[in-house]
Amino acid sequence: MKSRRWQMRRIFFRALLHNLIVIWPLLSGVFVVMVGLGFLIGYIEEWRVSDALYFTFVTGLTIGYGDLTPRHGASRVLALVIGFSGIIVTGLVAAVAVKALDATTHDIAETGAPLPTGP
Repeated sequence: MKSRRWQMRRIFFRALLHNLIVIWPLLSGVFVVMVGLGFLIGYIEEWRVSDALYFTFVTGLTIGYGDLTPRHGASRVLALVIGFSGIIVTGLVAAVAVKALDATTHDIAETGAPLPTGP
């Protein structure tokens, strides 16, 4: 039974990696846009590079601690774009994970073996 669980994990992670490779150009493009906009906000707000990167990922992951806030109107608009880009990244990663789970259950259903239960 334990080898069956490992087989399921192997199928899942193989499908996850395959799907991440497929969407990597899109994912990396969104990351580049986010970081570029973060640097631009940092330049406008006169922040250090580390603060600009920190702000970019806190905003992009929609955490929003509020310790760094843009004061200029253009920076605020760019921060909105970073936030929406972060939502796109989160959605893409979630979709890839769901697709990998679907591939796992589909492969298990084709073999006819019962799904393992318990820890």
